[in-house]
Amino acid sequence: MTTSRARRAPEEARRLILDAAASLLGESGVAAVQMRAVAARVGMTDAGVAHHFGNREKLLAELLRHGGRRLRDALQELLTSWLDHDADLLEFVEALHTLYRDGYGELAVALHAAGWRDPGSGMLDPVVDALHRLRPHGGSLDDTRLAVAALHQAMATEPLYGSDFRRSAGLTGTAADDSSAQVRWWARQLHLALGLRPDTAPGPRDPGSPAGSGPPAPAPG
Repeated sequence: MTTSRARRAPEEARRLILDAAASLLGESGVAAVQMRAVAARVGMTDAGVAHHFGNREKLLAELLRHGGRRLRDALQELLTSWLDHDADLLEFVEALHTLYRDGYGELAVALHAAGWRDPGSGMLDPVVDALHRLRPHGGSLDDTRLAVAALHQAMATEPLYGSDFRRSAGLTGTAADDSSAQVRWWARQLHLALGLRPDTAPGPRDPGSPAGSGPPAPAPG
């Protein structure tokens, strides 16, 4: 179904194009995100889409940044809920997994293989900060960053390679194809790597903790 090709403000047109591209990505993967298919979704010509994004490669790169903005927004909502309602760390891991399962993991891998690099950094800094507050006093901030980076890497590649990796380790059938157990495993590993108790949730600020908030946990032993 096409819509009337009414003149739109540039910002609105770019948003509609990215939303259509994101829908195609989630439905059928990177290969489905073609200029003509996107144009048909928003009732524009191929040239109209090219006017806003240049070519398919630039559209895909912007779509990945669009996914990054979605991730930032989702993480901010999650962290707010976590801080206000003692949400479980598993929710954060599941949120990452859900975003990449919608096609952004495949997109990130495809663009990286094509040579594209995101000049931005620190997207998960709020997560690093929130988790570091919960660690025992004196814990390494770099270790916290590495743990979060490892989790992010795993969740980004899970939709593409998770089943194959599980089969390589001897899992079969549903155990190989269902990612939920793997996601829960990663949440447990994050707790263990950071020295958190399984029931840990952010608490009130304490000037004695590494980031100025959260009570220091007792030292092991």
